[in-house]
Amino acid sequence: MYKLIDGKLISTTIKDELKQEVADKNIKATLAVIQVGNDPASSVYVGNKKKACEYIGIGSKSFELPEETTEEELLKLIDELNADDSINGILVQLPVPKHIDDEKIINRISPLKDVDGFHPESVGNLCIGQEGFVSCTPAGIIELLKRSDVSIEGKECVVIGRSNIVGKPMALLLLANNGTVTVCHSRTKDLKKVCKRADILVAAVGKPKMITAEYVKEGAVVIDVGIHRMDNGKLCGDVDFDDVAPHTSAITPVPGGVGPMTIAMLMVNCVKAAKRR
Repeated sequence: MYKLIDGKLISTTIKDELKQEVADKNIKATLAVIQVGNDPASSVYVGNKKKACEYIGIGSKSFELPEETTEEELLKLIDELNADDSINGILVQLPVPKHIDDEKIINRISPLKDVDGFHPESVGNLCIGQEGFVSCTPAGIIELLKRSDVSIEGKECVVIGRSNIVGKPMALLLLANNGTVTVCHSRTKDLKKVCKRADILVAAVGKPKMITAEYVKEGAVVIDVGIHRMDNGKLCGDVDFDDVAPHTSAITPVPGGVGPMTIAMLMVNCVKAAKRR
């Protein structure tokens, strides 16, 4: 019988620990959240981030900018927030409208306030094992594994997906925890065979229910990063849960698996930013 890895429960535990630390140490922190346009999914995410700040006892400032905001106006706002000592963390909700270069935006945020962990300096620190902010979704997955008593050391770990936000930092974090890591992508030959080697399989492929039992070794731990809305309105992940779950020792559900951990780890980074200062 497989174990269901409960991301909701683990994320609440992390937020409760942070809430206690913020109160005990009288930590003052404020997160600036910038949203350009009114994409409905982005609005939900921004709302959840503000609620999480309130829950752990830190401040948040919201900047809701119209769709037609220019790149120059957005960069000017980031410069102002970089210079504002009352702001510890800056987050620009992605995606931004097409006329804005998201790379330029990410690079403009001060590495000291880069609570998303996307700045090249943050990524570089992760690469060489230095202290710094780590991308929230991969960091959350490591916490899910550790708090579910899944040992990474010496395990064969396969990551499907090589994005800068999930796939690449995920591979680096598994490596830092002494996993033996393979990164797969759209050009990988015999993907099923490679995935079947995995003791820990992380699916961040971006295709609904692509990963079936044929990809999974008996007794593997499967982490599903994907989230998609099906025609019937229900959510699903990159993993065909009903097909795969019986073959695993542990698996994350969608929803309620990786998703809640991303916001919990954002809060970890916000508190870290305040303590660093």
